Amino acid sequence: MTDSPAPAGVFISFEGGDGAGKSTQVRRLADWFAARGREVVVTFEPGDTALGAQLRTLVQHGEDLDPRTEALLFAADRAHHVTTVIRPALARGAVVITDRYLDSSVAYQGSGRALGAEEVERLSLWATQ
Repeated sequence: MTDSPAPAGVFISFEGGDGAGKSTQVRRLADWFAARGREVVVTFEPGDTALGAQLRTLVQHGEDLDPRTEALLFAADRAHHVTTVIRPALARGAVVITDRYLDSSVAYQGSGRALGAEEVERLSLWATQ
């Protein structure tokens, strides 16, 4: 008798504007995977770690930040989030479902804050390796 290999981890990101129903769809999909016996990790960005929550508070309620500083803080949150939450869960074979990820930074900091979508994407890809 051989042990069957652990299922591969799956990473799914929901993107969209506030109030678009992302959280509802995340919960529904998480329930669907869980009902099929998969470990599910539901997470969100920005701010789903202790460090991330502090960074989110700084961005939302701190002093007025210039666009580059804001992008760097969100990239720092994402780097920490991937290292401490997402990668370990994927290594265990879990399904990771996140409410926002890289595309939100590209939209909000890249286009919305006029930093350039490619620049912000490169920053996030570098931060997450």
